[in-house]
Amino acid sequence: QAMADTVEVQHTSTDERDQQAVVREFTYLLEKSKQLFNGIRDLPQFGSKHWQGYFARTFDVYTRLWKFQQQNRQVLDTSFGLKRWQIGEIASKIGQLYYQYYMRTCEIGYLQESFSFYEAVRSRAYYANVLKEERADLMVKKLRYYARYIVVCLLLPKPDIIVDMIREMSKYVDDYVKKFEPSDKDDWRLVLQEVSAFLEANSLVTVLDSDSVPVSLSHRLPAVEEPEKTIAVGSAKKTNSLRLREVFVVGNTTEQVKFSELTLDMFRMLQALEREPQPGYVDQEMKGNQDNPPDEEEGTTGTRNPHKFLLYKPTLHQLMNFFSNGVKDLPSQSAVLIYLSSDAVEAQKSNYEEGPYCRGGVAAKGFKPDEFAKKPPQMKEINCLYPGDLLPFTRRPMMLIVESSNSRAFASMPRLFGQPLICLMAPKQLPPTLQDSSRTGGLFTLFLHAPLVAFCYVCGIAEVQLDLWQKCQQHMGKILLHIKSLILSSKEIDHSYVRFMDDPFLSQFIVRFVFALWVSNRHAGFKGPDFQPQCAPVLPDDEITSHASLQSLMLELAGSLDVRRLFS
Repeated sequence: QAMADTVEVQHTSTDERDQQAVVREFTYLLEKSKQLFNGIRDLPQFGSKHWQGYFARTFDVYTRLWKFQQQNRQVLDTSFGLKRWQIGEIASKIGQLYYQYYMRTCEIGYLQESFSFYEAVRSRAYYANVLKEERADLMVKKLRYYARYIVVCLLLPKPDIIVDMIREMSKYVDDYVKKFEPSDKDDWRLVLQEVSAFLEANSLVTVLDSDSVPVSLSHRLPAVEEPEKTIAVGSAKKTNSLRLREVFVVGNTTEQVKFSELTLDMFRMLQALEREPQPGYVDQEMKGNQDNPPDEEEGTTGTRNPHKFLLYKPTLHQLMNFFSNGVKDLPSQSAVLIYLSSDAVEAQKSNYEEGPYCRGGVAAKGFKPDEFAKKPPQMKEINCLYPGDLLPFTRRPMMLIVESSNSRAFASMPRLFGQPLICLMAPKQLPPTLQDSSRTGGLFTLFLHAPLVAFCYVCGIAEVQLDLWQKCQQHMGKILLHIKSLILSSKEIDHSYVRFMDDPFLSQFIVRFVFALWVSNRHAGFKGPDFQPQCAPVLPDDEITSHASLQSLMLELAGSLDVRRLFS
């Protein structure tokens, strides 16, 4: 019996040591993961080689942590006191990590991985009982999780889930305010108001299925280019084709709806610059495989999408810093896109003359219209991005898209370095029926993002049945493909357009611009040049916009939607 008792004591002692070892390993992984996660905010924005290795190590530690807590849940419950909200916090951090990696690589697959972990937190109710913990900081963690999850659902998009999330979050904000009476209660209520306004503003046209249920629409490029939509540029394969590598998406509007430092214009442009994910796509950086670096021809991060900087209300100095650092290490045959959605800085009339600093520009953070109006006419605005500020960066092939009522200040940018340069500019004003849409995003950007949605919107169509929508989408495909063929067959077009047609993202903007130009030229509500977008260099009207074959296709689309009467 004594021997049996000794064996039992030894066995118990061994079990305790094993349990202690599990707790020590879990504690180490937990602290290490927090340390690496907190270091992400200090990583440089520029140069993928400086941050890819760090992300690989962080993913490795979080993968080990997640699997370890799954394999040792019972021991951690009893010996560590592991609570469900702590598991939820780990899953939420992994979701944030995937989202951060998506923002760095611009590959949608990582956004879907982020969604998977965020959805696991919600479906498994990891944060369900945090209110019982009597800790305000845990409720803040829960609300921040909801806000981050909503951002991911907006980008994917998953509108049905967002509606449920808003309803749940609203309840939890009320619980938080009632329980703790916090000083940030108005901030959380503002978050709810912003996301609700964002959803409403983005719902300009609703597509309904046979049961009158709204259908979720995607406006990204397809994962793989369809052969019938590909038109060769020239008879032989080109070795000097341009590829869009770097994109700067700038949002600096005072009235436009936004959520989480993402204005509606920025949100739309972001999606227009991405492809749908390929099934099973796994990037090598995610595996932590540093032995096979991405091919330079596939872009700076090895993905199929151009790299993007999302700049919400940046100062002028921040803009110049991002522009200069973002383009300096690009490989040869790389193009740059700068998208500006900003309030106008109009030049004072007495100083309205030619020159890169004489016609005003667009606002940067800190611009105050009242103070600017008091300045002498010859004095320039410090917090304004002028066309002249962009000239140093035209050493690279550049497309500039300006969503502003003062976009035409950029029409005369000189091509000083002989590189392709195109500027697509929004109309100076909108028809009276659309002038209350400043909060719902720029109409010009809407045409570049979703041309059929924009067409329906300017024609007063708020709902479309799914079968008709699909028919019109097929016809839209024919129209855009025909516009592309007109551009490539034009004998008078500026060579910059031909060079940019090599890239699927840049070519879609050029083609959709022509579509928007035709609509504004022929729509009864758009009267005069101020209502029409412009481009520089100017496109040959006879060969493209006014071509009889395009006219026929466009009127056929209008007829399908029963709005032929609106077009001349």
